[in-house]
Amino acid sequence: MLSEFDLIARYFKRPTHRPHAALGIGDDCALLTQKSGMQMAISTDILVEGRHFFAGADPCMLGHKSLAVNLSDLAAMGAEPVAFTLAFSLPHVDENWLEAFSNGMFALADAHQCELIGGDTTKGPLNICITVFGRVPIGEALQRNAALEGDDIWVSGSLGDARLALGALYGDYELAPGVLDIAATRLHMPQPRIALGLALRGIAHAALDLSDGLIGDLGHILKASNVGATLNVDALPAGAMLDEQDTNRRRHFTLSGGDDYELCFTAPASKRDAVLGAALAADTPVTRVGRIDASPGLRLQDANGTPLNLQVASFDHFASS
Repeated sequence: MLSEFDLIARYFKRPTHRPHAALGIGDDCALLTQKSGMQMAISTDILVEGRHFFAGADPCMLGHKSLAVNLSDLAAMGAEPVAFTLAFSLPHVDENWLEAFSNGMFALADAHQCELIGGDTTKGPLNICITVFGRVPIGEALQRNAALEGDDIWVSGSLGDARLALGALYGDYELAPGVLDIAATRLHMPQPRIALGLALRGIAHAALDLSDGLIGDLGHILKASNVGATLNVDALPAGAMLDEQDTNRRRHFTLSGGDDYELCFTAPASKRDAVLGAALAADTPVTRVGRIDASPGLRLQDANGTPLNLQVASFDHFASS
């Protein structure tokens, strides 16, 4: 049976090829060297089995998603990934599971040159906690409280396929196997929009990542910025599989689906060309879906500008299962 330290050494301690850390795994603390003129961006997420992922989830995909949801927070701030820590509890030591999990996690970490610098392990129900560290020039972080009246509202990528897959996996409805497989990729393997977040520095006003559904997450920007908004619901970019569904499901899942990990951001109308240029440079599609208003509240309308009264709500982590 592997000890805690053997487990860390075998599956999570790696040779450092591009060190951001002055001291990494192996001491009581890691040491990060800060660059002049930069701020550190820090975010933590917990993934709980049965709440954030299914029991028996593919460990390679789970390793990817565990880090991806944290990197997505850095993307929303326009921060460059630097390093992360990993703390998790395991019901038992399964070496095949650990190898697959670490492979999925490190494949994404390497793609963004983000180092694992420490963490902790213990025995218990399967829970995964990652804290990620990024850097951003002082004064250039994208924040939730910076939206201004007249700003355009933009969304990256597409929305709703993850929620479509989740409903099918819960048995709420059936999807053809091919449809479910494609949609489930968005649920299990979200892609953090790091390149877009970096490209939007100096262009976008406010930004956040979409984890709990657009209607709720955008509400955080509106509250923090003390503004309102109007959304064209039919302009929301539905995922390829959701786009084949009926209008009602498409509207509800793009508005409140969750697990998309796309970016929602605001920018002045005068910078539309700059936004499209940033999206092109980041190889990430973006869609203009609404505008920021002075009047508080969120107003929904269809493609013709007709008001919609849709009963939708974002995901609540403390709601009953």
